[in-house]
Amino acid sequence: MQEAILSVRELTEQLRKTLEGRFPFVWVRGEVTNLTRPGSGHVYFTLKDADAQLQCVWFRHMQRQTSQGFDPLTGEVFDAPRPSPLELLRNGLDVLCAGRITLYAPRGQYQLAVELLQPAGEGLLAQAFEASKRKLAALGYFSHERKRPLPHDPQRVALITSPTGAAIHDFMELAASRGSGARIRLFPALVQGAEAAPAIVRALNEANAQGWAQVIVLVRGGGSLEDLWAFNEESVAEAVYQSRLPVLAGIGHEVDVTLADMTADLRAATPSHAAQLLWPSRAELVQKVDEAEAALARAMRRRLEAAGQSLAQYESALRWFSPMRHQARLAEQLDGLQLRLHRAARQLLDTTEAQRDRLAQALQNALSPARLDMLGSRVDALSANLAAAMPRMLAAQEQQHHATHNRLHAAGQEMLARAGRELDKLEFSLAAANPLAPLSRGYALVRGADGGLLRSVHAAPAGSAITVRLADGGNQLHDVFPGVAAMDEMAGAARHQQIQGAPRFAQVVVGIGNQADLHA
Repeated sequence: MQEAILSVRELTEQLRKTLEGRFPFVWVRGEVTNLTRPGSGHVYFTLKDADAQLQCVWFRHMQRQTSQGFDPLTGEVFDAPRPSPLELLRNGLDVLCAGRITLYAPRGQYQLAVELLQPAGEGLLAQAFEASKRKLAALGYFSHERKRPLPHDPQRVALITSPTGAAIHDFMELAASRGSGARIRLFPALVQGAEAAPAIVRALNEANAQGWAQVIVLVRGGGSLEDLWAFNEESVAEAVYQSRLPVLAGIGHEVDVTLADMTADLRAATPSHAAQLLWPSRAELVQKVDEAEAALARAMRRRLEAAGQSLAQYESALRWFSPMRHQARLAEQLDGLQLRLHRAARQLLDTTEAQRDRLAQALQNALSPARLDMLGSRVDALSANLAAAMPRMLAAQEQQHHATHNRLHAAGQEMLARAGRELDKLEFSLAAANPLAPLSRGYALVRGADGGLLRSVHAAPAGSAITVRLADGGNQLHDVFPGVAAMDEMAGAARHQQIQGAPRFAQVVVGIGNQADLHA
């Protein structure tokens, strides 16, 4: 939160930068009031109209319009010297002022820093300039976001200017002494008069059409507002705005500001200044070359020192890995291994001998008469203890065996009982599920010649062979039935017979004359 709080000085400085950036050069018309001429030579006054007032200051170093034989603003030459606007300035005078808007921090008020001043009625061109400037500003011609940076130390430059003017000499003179060398292609154009604007537009279009240059430079020497008016034509500003190549404009002197200057990607104060902006000073380039050369020498020395150190390391490594050195190291390793082997063998022999002595002493102690007598006594005691404990242990084991046998017998009886009950259940279920059980109640199964069950008398045509299965078969039946329909009576008669024995099959052959023979 505290970072967003500005001091009065910080806020005033930001407002000053905003005002000066937004209004770098404006024309204002109004009536002079509160005119003050202090001893410092500066002039203070107020411009007002019916609705507002504007504080103005005309600093001494900007008061160039002294009494002379021509108007420095328009270039008009007079037959006799005329008084300067500074001498004519008075309260109540209607004037045109040009300058920049700034902010006077001690009082916190904005003001116009006057650079040019003339009585009203003499600034028709200035009014047209302001109208065109407002129109082009609304179209975004002067927007800083669209301006492109110029190439550094360009090698190909398209120059648009008059081939006979002083601007080209000033530009070329400086170009010859700056940068690392460049090719300049001249696109001649009129820079003053009614035909100047179309000529400048054609030159800009031609330079863009060729596409050879890296940057376009538009220059002209100083002159009056009327002399520079070709660069205030909207067609010229539009051609600069539409240029695919970046444009550098150096038109007139520092105080001369045209629409072409404001539309260009960068404005130079003069044609000479344009050359200074394009190319760096050759002395600076020489200094950079010297610095680069010194840096290269330092880098080379460091590289050589590093290479020397690497070479020394490689030489040391080469000596270390030479065959003779390698053989010597192997010989040293062999001597060391032999010494270690001798020491290990001696140590092993000493250890084995000591262990043998300990075993011999232990064996001698174990087989001594006293030791044998003591062991015999212990064996006798253990035998007596075992003889006393054996009957008790056998009795306990027998008792445990009887208990286990009783438990096992009871468990076996219980298991057999459960198995018997399960077997009875299964027998009942099997008897209930027996498909032949109904035969014992007088039923029979009748199958056709193909072995399938017959469920209707219509399933066996006359003359077909059928098979009848009964519950038992002790008797053989032979009878003739008057057709298939008589099989029902045969089945009923067989159903009442109770014959003991195993089940048998009965063959019934259906005759052609609706007769049937039953062979049991």
